[in-house]
Amino acid sequence: MQDTIFALATARGRAGVAVVRVSGPLAWDAVSGMVNDLPKPKRPALRIVRKLDREALDEALILTFDSGASFTGERVVEIHLHGSAAVVAAVLRELSNSAGVRLASAGEFTRQALDNGRMDLAQVEGLADLIDAETEAQRRQALTVMRGALSEKTRVWRETLIRAVALLEVTIDFADEEVPVDVSPEVLELIDIARRGMQTEADGSSISERIRDGFEVAIIGRPNVGKSTLLNTLAKKDAAITSEIAGTTRDVIEVRMDLGGLPITLLDTAGLRESKDEIEVLGVERARTRADAADIRVFLLEAGEMHEDLGVTHRGGDIVAYGKADMFSTDSLSVSGLTGVGVEKLLNLLSEELSGRAIGASSAVRERHRIALVDGIAALNSAEVHVKAGGEWSDLAAEDMRQALRSLDSMIGRVDVENVLDVIFSSFCIGK
Repeated sequence: MQDTIFALATARGRAGVAVVRVSGPLAWDAVSGMVNDLPKPKRPALRIVRKLDREALDEALILTFDSGASFTGERVVEIHLHGSAAVVAAVLRELSNSAGVRLASAGEFTRQALDNGRMDLAQVEGLADLIDAETEAQRRQALTVMRGALSEKTRVWRETLIRAVALLEVTIDFADEEVPVDVSPEVLELIDIARRGMQTEADGSSISERIRDGFEVAIIGRPNVGKSTLLNTLAKKDAAITSEIAGTTRDVIEVRMDLGGLPITLLDTAGLRESKDEIEVLGVERARTRADAADIRVFLLEAGEMHEDLGVTHRGGDIVAYGKADMFSTDSLSVSGLTGVGVEKLLNLLSEELSGRAIGASSAVRERHRIALVDGIAALNSAEVHVKAGGEWSDLAAEDMRQALRSLDSMIGRVDVENVLDVIFSSFCIGK
């Protein structure tokens, strides 16, 4: 039987409303000791919340949910209080004195939902991402996963592979007899259907991770070309020190921002040049390393300079611009962080490039998902080889497909995920 737990479900601090959630078999009994005439499910009502000695604490809106009809799958009571720290503390103190009730740990309400089959592991991860979402693209992606997009695809792949395994097991069971129908063509077709779907999700997972964690955009160029000034203008704050002295930026400066709903991290890097200053040399090396790893590089050049002169290979999607547009004129894209000339056009180019990449995102948003899919695809490749080798290899082909099923099951939390659960729920706040 599940424990009965309680916690503040809204943020701490002064607010208009604070919600205390109680979940578990004894939830109704615990709150009944503080509220006369506990309202029935789906019939919220105002009630006086009292101490056990009947002293009034607050007037609150009380909502009850029966087991199977709540977020956690347990009996739940929500107490919508006035958002006073003193009121909340008093109510939590009274609940802690109730028999059989304890304070929830981080993520424990969601853990109850998982244990009761209200959510699977992929949906729990989607919920965690939704809570952390900072941009519109992150919100949409997290909500899609939380509502079961990856879970539904996994269910279809599982059913397809279970059908294929069942066909093979018929061959195994009648290995010494003549089977009237050759099942290998159908088995191979089923393997291909599942594998293509899994491959599509795996291919789009890197973009999904970028939407979740943020795209990196590195501004690279010579010293004193205006990189830090441009970064400050894009970020709309003084994130980097600017100076006429070349080599001011020694380390990589990072600034998070929302660009058309997509999360990006702008990187201001050390100016690329030869130097005898040991610290500046380290800064240049770090700049090149981060530029290589970035999703997009903005080459900020001096008048008459070519991007090849920086010693960084140009990749598709990179943007070439000329700095200090307030001082120099060119027919190419020119920007000035000082006056704002060309900045809007630069942002539009970045947004267009990143939006185009985001189209390829899948429902697999974490590295764990990608690894499970890749492992499953490898198992299906092996199964295909064994099916084509003939009926005597059917038992190995069936085992390969069972391995693929185990990979899918680990993705949605059916098997071997206890260590993953600890990591995921530790990121939740108490009250969720």
